[in-house]
Order: sequence, then C-alpha cells, then structure tokens
Amino acid sequence: MLLISRQERKGEWQLDELLKKLFTFKNETATSADLYFYGDIVTDWYGAWQDEDQYPDAVKNFLAEHQGKELNIYINSGGGSVFAGIAIYNMLKRHKWKKTVYVDALAGSIASVIAFAGDRVVIPKNSFLMIHKPWAGCIGNSEDMRKMAEELETLETGLLNIYEGHLKEGIPIDAVKEMMTAETWLNGQQAAEYFNVEIGEEKAIAAAVTEETRKFCKAIPEEILARKRAQEKALEEKDQEKRNDIAKMAIAAMAI
Repeated sequence: MLLISRQERKGEWQLDELLKKLFTFKNETATSADLYFYGDIVTDWYGAWQDEDQYPDAVKNFLAEHQGKELNIYINSGGGSVFAGIAIYNMLKRHKWKKTVYVDALAGSIASVIAFAGDRVVIPKNSFLMIHKPWAGCIGNSEDMRKMAEELETLETGLLNIYEGHLKEGIPIDAVKEMMTAETWLNGQQAAEYFNVEIGEEKAIAAAVTEETRKFCKAIPEEILARKRAQEKALEEKDQEKRNDIAKMAIAAMAI
C-alpha cells in the first residue's frame, strides 16, 4: 500500500503525482500505448494495495494522456469491484481509437467485462474467460438481505446486457445466464464458440488467481491451480535460496 508523506501534501493531495506512482504503462509510441490489467479492479487509489491494481480514476487519466492513440490492453485479472469495472468498460468503449485486448491468462469476473471493451479480443487456448453471478458480503437483518439480493439481481442484468452485445449470432442470452449461474471458466477455444473473440497464440503465464478468488470460486480448472502451485513453489524456492545466501554471509562474517 502506498504511504503518503506530509511533504506530498500542499493544501490538498497532489493526485496527479500519486496516480503516476500507482499507474504505469509500457511501450508507448506516437500512435499506440499499452494498458495493463494485471491486478485487482478496485474503487480508488486507496484500495490499490499493489501497483498492478487498477481503478477508474487511473484509467481516466491514462486515456486523457493517450487521446488519438490505439491501445493494446493486456489482462490477467481475477476481477474485483463491479461498479469500478463497469466504469472502466464504459470509459474504454468511449475511447474512439482502435483497442485490441489480449487475455494473457485470465479475464475473470468483472475483468471479463472489461475485456469486451476491445474492438478486437484475443484469447489463447490456454487462457480463460470466467463469468459468474455477482456476489457481495452483507451484514444486517432480513430486510437488508432481501435488498442486497435485489441489488445483485439488478447488477446481474447489467452484466448480461454487456455480454449480450458481444455474443456470436444465434447464441441466446439465456445460455450466458446459465453459465453465470454455474460459474463457468471458458478457455480461448470455448469462449470463441459463444463470443466474438479470436483464439490467440498460447502463452505460459500463471493466471491471477488470488486467495480471494479461491474463496468465492468453486470451479477453478485444475490446469490453473496447477500453474498457480508451480508458481508458488518457484517463489518459495527462490526465497529459500535468498535465505541460504544470507545465512552463508552471516556465517562467513562470524568467521572473520
């Protein structure tokens, strides 16, 4: 999480500078720029615990800086805030220049909606589009619970409207509704059977399946979990190597 010093405040937060620290882009040219969604989709900069997390205000500033440019959008995200994701989707749709979306490993939950903001959407066979019904935590009485259920149903209708606009001809929206109810993980080839997407070249990238995603998702493919375990094992081995090196240096120092 970004810590803000008193020196960074001059009457009010210098938001432009903070946004630059939290939001980065790569491979900018005179005609194009690359935009990455490689973390959670959050509401604002305060909720961006990692540099990879994205939120509407950051995307708004990015788009303002890249008017007139085509965008390459890379996604490996398990999703996050529904309202933030819908705002980002609408902002990207308003960007008048060509947008190509590449699902590098996972466009899950609300990140799957963001993926459809592209004029061209490319999903490799070993990458996934995950769609499910929106969910939320709720504390309160029976009236609070009923109100939350109604709000979730309203959100679901909004998401279905977005998905419907990107279905292949002849695919009924009821098919998507059933997949949302079941929590469905579609690889690139399967996604191309339902949506207007292209099957891209395979990449060996671990899907962004966080602990939070593991808690609420019940149908994560074993392929994704295996990749995640391999990634975690590699990180553990790397950390162990560092600890061993530190121990060796400490022993060497003691021997002097």
